[in-house]
Amino acid sequence: MNNLIARAKELLENKIVQVIVGYEAGPTGVARPAFITNPAKADLLIYDERCVQNLAVYLTKPEVRNLGKMAIVATLPVMRSIMMLISEQQIFADNIIVLGVSSDGSLLDIADIKVMQAYIEKSDLGNPVKDRALLVELNKLSKEERFAYWQKELSKCIKCYACRQACPLCYCTRCTVEVNQPQWIPVQSNTHGNMEWHILRAMHLAGRCISCGECGRACPVGIPCHLLTMQLADEVHNYFKVYAGTSEKMSSVLSTFEPNDKESFII
Repeated sequence: MNNLIARAKELLENKIVQVIVGYEAGPTGVARPAFITNPAKADLLIYDERCVQNLAVYLTKPEVRNLGKMAIVATLPVMRSIMMLISEQQIFADNIIVLGVSSDGSLLDIADIKVMQAYIEKSDLGNPVKDRALLVELNKLSKEERFAYWQKELSKCIKCYACRQACPLCYCTRCTVEVNQPQWIPVQSNTHGNMEWHILRAMHLAGRCISCGECGRACPVGIPCHLLTMQLADEVHNYFKVYAGTSEKMSSVLSTFEPNDKESFII
């Protein structure tokens, strides 16, 4: 932790970056995003088990970009999100410094994107253990039972779009759900429209989701919507042997054809 604070101060004092994106303790003790621009306030930075939010979501926000070149406290999911954003040309590697944090909270020496890629490649890229267990149980159900399960869960959706706002890969300036000429997705919250929204979002993230679970964590009514994108992450890996966020030159899995791709989806 002291190493992280010292490095943050160094970067700000030497004007290498203008802002540090990290975590600080809120008034109730809950960890929240911090945007540190003054070296004297670097002591506010924390990193512990409370720090779960995927901070990469702020990298594409104009109000954060306008602060200047940034350094970001990055766990494995954040690093993978950064890789995806670079590969999709939403951010540029030269405009960001990664303050990598290992699973035990130690500061990593991430000198450049190649070093970060090497760290990612040697990490466990599967879904989190607790979510793997939930997916195993869901996949034991018949198709009819799974459909009924998701109908019940998604009927709770209030269309607040917190799942979208929490996701680093949902960066479109205008989402399909906000298009009303023509109206693609019903505005009102009902089971049919809710399923359309969540299936649409899951498919948009197929081959892009890095399994951080932020969408499910952000849901105010407790819908485990992260399991939809994590299931597709498993399917993409099973079919194409690809995990999202492993390279700065990721190809779009669902729009790229390779001669050795499996064709089991053809009936």
